[in-house]
Amino acid sequence: MQVIKSKSIAKPVIMLKMYTEDNTLLVVDDETTIRFLDNSDLTLKDGFKAGIKHKTYKTSVVAFSNDKYYLASLSEDAKESRLFNAKTKKLISKVDRHHGEASCVAIDPLNRFMLSGGDDGKVFAIDVKSGKLMFTLPSHIDTINDIAFSKNANWVATASFDRKISVYNIVTMTPKDRLKAHAAPIMKIKFFQKNKLISIDRDAKAIIWDIHTSKVITRLQGIHDEVRQMVISDDERFLFLGTHLGYVLVYDLETYEPITTRFVKISSPITAMEFDGVNNHLILGTEDGFLIYYDIFEGLEEIKTFLQNKQFEEIQERTEKNPLLKYTNVYDLVSNLWERSLEKAQIALESGDTNKAQLLLSQFKDIPSKNKLIQKLFQDYSQYPKFIELAKSGKLALAYSLANACPVYKNTKLYKALEAKWKTSFAKAQKMMLNPKTTQAAKDLLIPYRGISEKTKFIQELFTKSNIYMRFRESISKKDFKMAMQLIKQNPFLTELPEYTTLMSFADNLYFKSQAALQKGELHDATKFLTILKDFDDFKDEAVSTIKEVEVRQKFYLAIKSNNMADAYDAMTVYEELQETREGQQLQNQWNEDLSTANTYAVNGDVIGVRKVLEKYLAISSKYMSLATIFSWCYISQLENAINTKIEKISIEKGIKNYLSLFGETDQIDNFYETFKEQYPDTKLNMELLPKNSLSLWRPSMIVKSILE
Repeated sequence: MQVIKSKSIAKPVIMLKMYTEDNTLLVVDDETTIRFLDNSDLTLKDGFKAGIKHKTYKTSVVAFSNDKYYLASLSEDAKESRLFNAKTKKLISKVDRHHGEASCVAIDPLNRFMLSGGDDGKVFAIDVKSGKLMFTLPSHIDTINDIAFSKNANWVATASFDRKISVYNIVTMTPKDRLKAHAAPIMKIKFFQKNKLISIDRDAKAIIWDIHTSKVITRLQGIHDEVRQMVISDDERFLFLGTHLGYVLVYDLETYEPITTRFVKISSPITAMEFDGVNNHLILGTEDGFLIYYDIFEGLEEIKTFLQNKQFEEIQERTEKNPLLKYTNVYDLVSNLWERSLEKAQIALESGDTNKAQLLLSQFKDIPSKNKLIQKLFQDYSQYPKFIELAKSGKLALAYSLANACPVYKNTKLYKALEAKWKTSFAKAQKMMLNPKTTQAAKDLLIPYRGISEKTKFIQELFTKSNIYMRFRESISKKDFKMAMQLIKQNPFLTELPEYTTLMSFADNLYFKSQAALQKGELHDATKFLTILKDFDDFKDEAVSTIKEVEVRQKFYLAIKSNNMADAYDAMTVYEELQETREGQQLQNQWNEDLSTANTYAVNGDVIGVRKVLEKYLAISSKYMSLATIFSWCYISQLENAINTKIEKISIEKGIKNYLSLFGETDQIDNFYETFKEQYPDTKLNMELLPKNSLSLWRPSMIVKSILE
């Protein structure tokens, strides 16, 4: 791959971030020098120096918000993480609560909070506007190596040295699951395609997860080097992995197969990666201080010209150099032309016109991979006259044997005619077996098929299980499809019957009808079709999940229509895709705006203000954990204000007791308690001996005006 443009930064590049709205590339080096470059010519547009030297940067030691307002960074000694206003360059807050060093930082996609992970396995969430601690994520027992958010900011995941991934639902403020499948510390994680997550461990093992089911989808193959960074193309089709040895590996995120394990090779470790989706450029940052751009579809213009001139050998050579070209529309035209030519050539060979077949395929003969297929095709069809002779003379066992040796024959009209005759004979024999007087005639009818291994087993079962056939027909006539499917599973010979073909066509038609009804919004009809499909093994899982989805959708739209926000938000929690609808986006945006406003009151400990803003959510059960989080933060602010105004010790002690009785022991109250003991060293309060509730058990009925009363 050719470098299309590059720039020397002089220092190791530790972060890259594209801002497509103004065609700007953010570049951060290991001394936390911030550069905003024009993505077109890499000229400097803006920037500043934070002056924080990072000795190690295998984890995300810096982060920048999507609105460009906030910068998060570990301190030089890594004892704390810091949040800055990137416009004023002023420190907003710092997290010095980790026992040990801070290890990584992240800012959520909606620019609401900074997360700080540490060697102690804890993750603290700081409100970016106030700089105060909002909440903490479930702890790990070892160092946090990475923090990742889903694009819609509904999910956050943390990866740890303890070989586990913790997934947390930000919408409901509840933990989802702990993902366990790695045998080594997990170093990198990234969300993609709504509900999927990729994780890579220290031993270069990569796993693709389904977040909703918490199950492993697959494990990626072909990684033999330490993965330092990864990025996903904007259309989420390609995964690019950058390694310590300077390799870029590419994977297909539809098949999860490696496309190439040497897409790019440079001489320096890859320390940062970004993708420019507008221009389809892969951007690398290196440890030796370079910014390097590659066009992932390099050679596309060439193959357009080659296609016009029908230079297929040159197209093949170009796509071997850059395998990603096979994923372009231009290459699809080449593939379609080959498939059509091959199909026409087979028809010509079937009719004995070898010259026409050779002419059709001559344009591909200089491509080695295609030439092998062409030679094999002509070699196979050299025996086709023999196949015709065997079929016409009734030597079916020999004819089928030859078709198995030359599978291409199975696409011919003759072979399909043989199969049609077999099915007709088998179905006729089946009916004859029901009458003892015609049993021998049924056996005689199928004599020509004896000796054909794939037919013999069906014939044997027919003669021994005629009663099964009767039950099968009866179950279909009574529309007992569950019984019919059970009989098919236990008796494969039933798949050769016309009744089976009819049954499967019925199921296929039901499926198409259900999808059409869903698209039209005819949910009642869709549910009716899907309920029947539940009895068919091939459709069961999808039918069950779709019915649940339809039920939730019906509940959601009914709630919207009746202005029942509680049911609407609850439905969105159950079925996340509803958040992508116009109505769901409006509700979620409203919640985010209200929550942001409530935070401004919570910072000052104004419970009345928080309650007034969030009043309409107090009856929504799916919001209880989020409400508990904001109110607990509000009460912590009251306690902090009490210390700042030097309120008497007994009132603050009562406030701590009240907090524990409402929310239980949280990191926020633990941190406050340490501050309280410093200010009031003579206190006899021992939190370990106090009764405690749980944050998950908090309910709106527990709201009090002041935690001190």
